[in-house]
Amino acid sequence: MTMPMNINPNYITNDNGEKMSVILSMEEFENILEELEDLAVVAERKDEETISHQDFIKELINDQII
Repeated sequence: MTMPMNINPNYITNDNGEKMSVILSMEEFENILEELEDLAVVAERKDEETISHQDFIKELINDQII
């Protein structure tokens, strides 16, 4: 699980002071993209069947992963 992001955006405003665009550091931008990818995976898998932790451990043992 990732830690909460500290985002320090800079804004480009129009003549009325309304925010029109945002500037982020590359690190902040990449962190946001990673979070979005994680959310997409969760959304894609939301309807998958779940198994108990105990059954999962048994599968890992049977597959010789642990």
